[in-house]
Amino acid sequence: MSTSDFYTQIDMITSPLNNFALSLTRNLEDSRDLFQDTVYKALKNKDKFKIGTNFKAWVLTLMRNTFINGYRKKKRSKVKTVADDSLEMITNTRSAAANEGESNMAMQELMAMLNELDDKLRQPFWMNYQGMSYQEVADALETPLGTIKSRIFFARKEMQEKALRVGLR
Repeated sequence: MSTSDFYTQIDMITSPLNNFALSLTRNLEDSRDLFQDTVYKALKNKDKFKIGTNFKAWVLTLMRNTFINGYRKKKRSKVKTVADDSLEMITNTRSAAANEGESNMAMQELMAMLNELDDKLRQPFWMNYQGMSYQEVADALETPLGTIKSRIFFARKEMQEKALRVGLR
């Protein structure tokens, strides 16, 4: 299929593509972005389109897969951000500290809570807080990656509960 034929085919299905993008995103701006991403991918991969197949179905499948991949990517990035900023998240949810002494006291309380954690939870949590990735922590402790992720999650959860009890949140 020539490039001009490809453009003609896309022009013919612009309205259904926009409607489908809007039904997926439920946001006008996001649907426009999804439409543009889909058309870009279709043009980039036009050599993979097999003549004789349903063009509209092919492009709609591209759009749906692009949306799903983007959704999963956003979901992963949110989880990673929370995991990396565990202690900062606990201390920064409160309004700005009036002075340095108050924030030092809050940090001392957090460190005391951290020291109360079981060593199996405290060590991976602390290593992750200091900037090590999950994989680096798992390698250093010679523990499976899934176990490290679970321990950091449970440590963060326990720290949040303790912070709520003390009134740090």
